[in-house]
Amino acid sequence: MMIVGLTGGIGSGKTTVANFFKELGVPIYNSDKEARKLMRTSKKVKNAIIELLGEEAFTGKKLNKTLISDKIFNNKKLLQKLNSIVHPAVRAHFVKWEKKQDAPYVIQETALIFENKSQDFYDKIILVVALEAQRIQRVSERDGISEEQVQNRLMNQLEDVEKIPFADYVIENTNLSKTKKEVNRVNKALLDYC
Repeated sequence: MMIVGLTGGIGSGKTTVANFFKELGVPIYNSDKEARKLMRTSKKVKNAIIELLGEEAFTGKKLNKTLISDKIFNNKKLLQKLNSIVHPAVRAHFVKWEKKQDAPYVIQETALIFENKSQDFYDKIILVVALEAQRIQRVSERDGISEEQVQNRLMNQLEDVEKIPFADYVIENTNLSKTKKEVNRVNKALLDYC
């Protein structure tokens, strides 16, 4: 089975694109969603996060997302340490999930393929891009944060222009009907490749 990475900067519309692939019957693994779940349910991951960020990283059994975001997006070393805890757990979970799927290919939706230098794990990579102003507006509205906070998060990711040469497919997500057509085109190409 072919493993396809679906990546893009914050607010590019990875989940929108993933949902279009899902409508076509492609199994989708949402790394952010699974990471949040593992941060709550895996004792090993949870204990490592508490050791890194303190007891206040959790409110009862819930992640204190505001505190965690405030700490990690203003401190690159903390962000790298948190990623070194969470990413291996997500990778192991994905590998188990992937083995249970029955499809020509699966997609792992994940933000930091190039930043983590993990592109060799994937058979093909799809990069979702959008205008920066659109991305900032989407994230600000979605997460209820200021444009400045979104800019801080953007600074922790490579720019699209740095990622494009390494992607097998680029989907521009600025217009939903065009995006859906691009997803259909890429799906056909991936099925032909399988």
